[in-house]
Amino acid sequence: MTEHALTGIRRLFVDRYDDLKKRLTKRLGSADLAGDAMQDAWLRLARVDSIGFVQSPGSYLFRIALNAAADQRKLDRRHAPAVDLENVLEQPDEAPTPEEAVLARSDLDAFKVIVAELPARRRAIFLAARVGNIPRQEIADRLGISRRLVAKELLLAHEHCVARYRELTEGDITGKGPA
Repeated sequence: MTEHALTGIRRLFVDRYDDLKKRLTKRLGSADLAGDAMQDAWLRLARVDSIGFVQSPGSYLFRIALNAAADQRKLDRRHAPAVDLENVLEQPDEAPTPEEAVLARSDLDAFKVIVAELPARRRAIFLAARVGNIPRQEIADRLGISRRLVAKELLLAHEHCVARYRELTEGDITGKGPA
């Protein structure tokens, strides 16, 4: 068996391509790796001039594809960048420190107190706009008020929040405590 057998193997590869790729994907666990292996297997078949007797052509083709995948994995491992342990350990930890977490909780608690001080409608408008990200017109429609009144209430809510936050934080700095 020479060129005639090789032509038959190549034709079988094309005819059973989808089945071979599906089996290879299942075996390798990656459709991308299977596709690359199938491409390499075809190139391997294209490079040879003749082959000897092949008892099971389907198994032969599958083995060529598996070998191509194994070679690709070896090549990928060889060219994978080595991890520079020193640089990894020197990367700054972006997680908040315990002190930052306490401060953030404190700020959140202060925010809750400040927002709770707002009149009910102003608080509802403020939370809907700033926390719920609801458009002003929709807030106005829900509450049965004008868009202009929503804008006014938001402005008053912001002014209150900023003023009270300053009072609370300046009180902490000066040692006076919350007002």
